[in-house]
Amino acid sequence: MAQQWIKLGHEVEVVTCFPNHPTGELYPGYRQEKYRTEILEGIKVHRSWTYITPNRGIIKKTVGHLTFLISSRMHSIPRLTEPDITIGTSPTFFAAMSAATAGHRYKAPFFMEVRDLWPACFVELGVLKNKFLIKLLEKWELALYRRADRVITVTEAFRQNLISRRIPAGKVCNIPNGADEDYWKPQSTPPSLARSLGINEAFTVLYIGAHGISQALSKVLDAARILNFGPNIQFVFVGEGAEKEKLINQARQQQLNNVFFFNSVNKEQVRKFYAVADVCLVPLRDISLFQSFIPSKMFEMMAMEKPIIASVRGEAAIILEESKGALVVPPEDSKAIANAILKIYQDPSLKQEMGEAGRAHVIANYSRRALAVKYLDLMNEEISKRK
Repeated sequence: MAQQWIKLGHEVEVVTCFPNHPTGELYPGYRQEKYRTEILEGIKVHRSWTYITPNRGIIKKTVGHLTFLISSRMHSIPRLTEPDITIGTSPTFFAAMSAATAGHRYKAPFFMEVRDLWPACFVELGVLKNKFLIKLLEKWELALYRRADRVITVTEAFRQNLISRRIPAGKVCNIPNGADEDYWKPQSTPPSLARSLGINEAFTVLYIGAHGISQALSKVLDAARILNFGPNIQFVFVGEGAEKEKLINQARQQQLNNVFFFNSVNKEQVRKFYAVADVCLVPLRDISLFQSFIPSKMFEMMAMEKPIIASVRGEAAIILEESKGALVVPPEDSKAIANAILKIYQDPSLKQEMGEAGRAHVIANYSRRALAVKYLDLMNEEISKRK
């Protein structure tokens, strides 16, 4: 979004931490400092010190988020060019609070983005069970929504959830995730590209993203087990997360010779992995809350003309079915995932048709450029109220 707004003639500054997600190790070229600023693709980035920890363990992660709130208020917010508007993305609430602080300091409207329903997500997953703590967090959540001048959701289901909890409908706007179709576009895939990534020249089923409790990746491994001694199909997992070690052990115990794991990669490498993939996976756990989730990576996959097998329900399933670029199966259904993979493997023309249909759907409905303009219109509307 920031890149699109810059192209439209605006200035964007980002307040964040030093890059370390998800391993808890600083990226090359960075060291822990109180504060540092840099320019990335035209965006001025303010980085503040935080407590660094791997993406596992709720207490340590919470401490990390809390230190961001404190450090950003001390070091980054005072150094901002006076903003016309501030935007805070949740989760977590601490990031949203930091943006709210900047809005108050500079007398600018505050927009709160809701990209996950927090704490509801952790309650559904069984991570949070203490009723007093849950109630306290929900009060905090609603207080932030009320404080915001606008609340931006990434799914219509999130929007309806907030309205049902008495957040004024006119205040809550849905701007879904999308893809930059100029960056995420079909690429030629010479055999050398697969070899350079360490991938065999086989029919490649790709999962790329978080390896956490939300994705039900053990069920994907079960699908790999079903196909292990059949066609020349390989499963490639790229990313990190709390469940990764457990998944590697599962693959080893089940002697899955068709499964390969890779560490997290940068954006350019993500595009290369998409390019060599024959099918991309979008899996989620089978819990009711996830019916309101739309994994943003599915727009990138479709933009690159990659057919998707999605084990999801709800709003994401509806979008993917309408796109004709995906086969949608029930969540956590390993046999259905395996059968869908076989269907595309056995029909190259279906693979091509799905890929082309998916990209056309993204360009028509989920272009990052068009969504950025819609977002900008909301910002201008709110800024004009202050004049």
